[in-house]
Amino acid sequence: MSASSSGQAASATAVKPKADVVLYHAPGCHLCERARAILGELRGELEFELSEVDISGDAELEKRYRELLPVVEIDGVQAFVYYVPEDAFRRKLAAQT
Repeated sequence: MSASSSGQAASATAVKPKADVVLYHAPGCHLCERARAILGELRGELEFELSEVDISGDAELEKRYRELLPVVEIDGVQAFVYYVPEDAFRRKLAAQT
């Protein structure tokens, strides 16, 4: 096998990078807790990095997200507000990775 053909094989089997999912939330937000639980369940079947951002005390984040919580972004794109439908999350994740 030549060096060029082995390089092609390696790139053909390259693993897609995991999507970055961000959950913007605040304490006492019951919809945020529901979104966190749904995302936790989905992490068991799908590969994505999940980070959480508490908007409390950050004036800019409060202004941007307070009335929309929870807010979920996938790879920097706002994907969901208020609720995270599981099937819609799967489709969006597949489309963005």
